[in-house]
Amino acid sequence: MVTETAIVVRSTELDPNGHVNNAKFLEYLEWGRFDWFADSGLDLNQLAPKYGVVVANVNMNYRREARRGERLRVRTWLVARGESSFRYGQDILNERGEVVVDAEVVNVGFDMVERRSAPLPEELRRRFDELIVPGKLRQVGATAARR
Repeated sequence: MVTETAIVVRSTELDPNGHVNNAKFLEYLEWGRFDWFADSGLDLNQLAPKYGVVVANVNMNYRREARRGERLRVRTWLVARGESSFRYGQDILNERGEVVVDAEVVNVGFDMVERRSAPLPEELRRRFDELIVPGKLRQVGATAARR
């Protein structure tokens, strides 16, 4: 499953160079992951307050600048899952379909009581296995662009 989140760049999201601030791209990616979870049919709120997920790693490549008023699309998909973690592929495209940012993000299951990593609940593992998009990371240019 690949989800898309529409973004319109606001003037408050720009840095002094007149393009989107690098930290704002992290927020765009987060919005995409929230939408992916909502569209997946999974509700992390049902697992709270004892269980949650946290970001453990973000690897992001900036390919092009984005400026005020541009319409962007954040695409999000699940690449893999382990026993306690799962990995998203994400990219942000401009209106011309050009990759502005590509990223890999690793989330880890988190025991909210013990405050440490925890195995993914069986419900999440089963659903993630249904939603993984095999080989998708290579299709969007994230790996090819690093060569």
